[in-house]
Amino acid sequence: MKEEKRTILVTGAAGFIGFHVSKRLLERGDKVVGIDNLNPYYDVQLKKRRLAILQDFNQFVFYREDIEDLDAVRTIFEKHSPGIVCNLAAQAGVRYSLEDPFSYQKSNLEGFLNLLELARAQGVKNFVYASSSSVYGNNKKTPFSVDDRVDTPVSLYAATKKANELMAHAYNHLYGIPCTGLRYFTVYGPWGRPDMALFLFTDAILHNRPINVYNYGKMRRDFTYIDDIVDGTLAALDRPVAYEIFNLGNSNSVELMEFIGVLEEELGKKAEKNMMPIQPGDVPETSADIEKTRKLLGFSPKTPVEVGIRNFVAWYREYFRV
Repeated sequence: MKEEKRTILVTGAAGFIGFHVSKRLLERGDKVVGIDNLNPYYDVQLKKRRLAILQDFNQFVFYREDIEDLDAVRTIFEKHSPGIVCNLAAQAGVRYSLEDPFSYQKSNLEGFLNLLELARAQGVKNFVYASSSSVYGNNKKTPFSVDDRVDTPVSLYAATKKANELMAHAYNHLYGIPCTGLRYFTVYGPWGRPDMALFLFTDAILHNRPINVYNYGKMRRDFTYIDDIVDGTLAALDRPVAYEIFNLGNSNSVELMEFIGVLEEELGKKAEKNMMPIQPGDVPETSADIEKTRKLLGFSPKTPVEVGIRNFVAWYREYFRV
């Protein structure tokens, strides 16, 4: 790999997936230019703790900026000339998109367009970005395949992710920028997001609070461990293609009640459960068809939920000294 291609711009570097991807890139010797606005959507202290780990690497450079600030991001591009862009910055969360839709417009649409424009201007060799399993909406056919139609999103978050895939397609078609979209399926693990089920459940159970179980527990999720997600993301960064979409999932859908059961066992404590109806924007099931990802990226998830939950709980206990 030429030196110019080894400078990788990672947006959302202090986020859950961004942190893990950056750390793995740094451990293997790449230079990482990280951008993150450290927004207060969830605990900023957690983001700063992740960042502190990355800042121990001397080939890591960090900028606290918004990707929707075109001038600020252009300055970073011009200074570092990244050969590869890994765009993991986005306003996350399906449910929050009902509360603050405009934050999704700014980060997920305007910010994404800024990065595509700068990638075009700088002649970037590979543009990899986070899409989401939420683009499948209420698809009845499972497992979800990248060949399925995905034009019926059930949340604004999902609509912005589908828009990203279309924008990337246009830029690949017009300017030849190699673009890869990764549809992530319910990512969990150490240093995870506090708004995600595993974190919420663990916190509530350990502090004797009830947990909210939506759709009366009749939910299935393709829970995918963070290390497997990082493997797939790095494979995409290392293999530029013209334009592709890949599912990154565990390809083994787990019932929510089973997931909670594994967590209860790991914590040695039963959860008090509030059984609730499904929430607006939520889907009852996600399940990934990863045949194409296996074939083209060599992606092979290895972590069963029992191991993933055990690793998360160990991290949680250490981090919060519980």
